[in-house]
Amino acid sequence: MKILEVLPTTFAEVKLVKFARFVDNRGYFTETYRFSQLEEVIPDLKIKQVMESHSKRWVLRGFHFQYDPPMGKLVRTVVGQMIDFFLDIRPHSKTFGKIGAVKMPSSWDDDFDTWIWVPFGFAHGNLYLEESTIEYFATATWNPSSEVGINPLSKDIDWSLVDKEILNIFKNNQEKFIISQKDKGGATLKDWLNDERIKFIK
Repeated sequence: MKILEVLPTTFAEVKLVKFARFVDNRGYFTETYRFSQLEEVIPDLKIKQVMESHSKRWVLRGFHFQYDPPMGKLVRTVVGQMIDFFLDIRPHSKTFGKIGAVKMPSSWDDDFDTWIWVPFGFAHGNLYLEESTIEYFATATWNPSSEVGINPLSKDIDWSLVDKEILNIFKNNQEKFIISQKDKGGATLKDWLNDERIKFIK
């Protein structure tokens, strides 16, 4: 695996890891994950489960997190146009309720791809600007009984740290969003603060 750079995001805990693709006239080859290298960059990365997701344009997924066992996620766009969201849901954090976002496009012609590391303590979601496929690695196996969702359209999410371009895309296209009933029924931040399960989030 050839790591090109590790980049910061809005939150110090959330990182971007850019790695090389080797492109020629046939296409490309890349090593997407090497245990020794990525665990050096992200010490908490202990992979237990690997998943793939395909979404149509304007699908909005999230914002999800799992507290038992605690789950962090390493996510990349295989091909398509994804905006990745990460919402601080740690009750004692100075940035509780604030959300960050990065655009993560990927094309077959690109000579690099990018992982985003979203650790435990953040709710995670995605918006797709075109039909897209993503891959994500998780540090715990899925336990539906301990999964919680924050409604991505909740009015009490603080968007003040989000880039204006991304904010405009999100705010101006909500009538186009395709959202599951489960995600629409997610909690508000106020609900989450009053939820007894918040004690599991440090």
